[in-house]
Amino acid sequence: MGSALVRRLEKEGFTHLLTPSHAELDLMDTRAISAYFEKNKPDHVFLAAAKVGGILANSTYPADFIFQNLVIQNNIIHQSFVHKVKKLLFLGSSCIYPKLCPQPIKEEHLMTGVLEPTNSAYAVAKIAGIEMCWAYNRQHGTKFIPVMPTNLYGPNDNFDLETSHVLPALIAKFHEAKQNRQPSVTVWGTGTPKREFLHVDDLADACLFIMTKIFSDEDYRNNPLFNIGTGKDISIKELAELIKKITGFDGNIVYDPSKPDGTPKKLLDVSKMNNLGWQAQISLGKGIETAYAAFLKIRSNRS
Repeated sequence: MGSALVRRLEKEGFTHLLTPSHAELDLMDTRAISAYFEKNKPDHVFLAAAKVGGILANSTYPADFIFQNLVIQNNIIHQSFVHKVKKLLFLGSSCIYPKLCPQPIKEEHLMTGVLEPTNSAYAVAKIAGIEMCWAYNRQHGTKFIPVMPTNLYGPNDNFDLETSHVLPALIAKFHEAKQNRQPSVTVWGTGTPKREFLHVDDLADACLFIMTKIFSDEDYRNNPLFNIGTGKDISIKELAELIKKITGFDGNIVYDPSKPDGTPKKLLDVSKMNNLGWQAQISLGKGIETAYAAFLKIRSNRS
């Protein structure tokens, strides 16, 4: 997501972009963050940094997910207040919503039910980040806006099968099966859950749209929250078939129902963003083609 934001901002002609690497700035180091803000004095902050992963990673390392995300958020949001950042945009996740949420999911459904157990630690951290933005707006008059993107994919994605989300994991699985001439690819779960997928370039466009939108002071005090997605979902089975076609794998797909499905359906209501004048532009098929091309480039560079 960070690299997509940089691409979008550079396209718009922004040149003074602060993009320190982890080696240059550890976002979990409170003193280092304070010193960085003091030295560089950023006007606007896009908080895209987070520890993220799919079902396997979230289930295996819940303590890491809640601790690291809380520390990163606390450091960046608080220092943005201390150093008088004009505007901050906090990127959350659609997993903040209840597991059995009414569909499509509206922003007001936040904290109205039980979370999906496999990623509840990550979700609680993100919910805390939302509340932190709202609390600073109410108490200190800051302009901090949380946005909730749906499942993301695109260039520079994490294609590691142990820690990636479903779409990049399937790209990697089908490609490797094709290369190794395997007869089949095994997909976790039943294939019936439905998911919504948003290309990172669309999200970057939405973030810049929100960051430059003029809201009233009252809007910031009244707990702003914006879902960002396409408004369309697809079953994991349909997704697997689409990725199979794009990667050129000609074997079979086998589903493993012993593995968790996660939330049965997770489609965001994006009417608030649409009413403001923004909507996604990149189709899923075209987006997966660009993601696969990026994956092939990564593999080519490694070899």
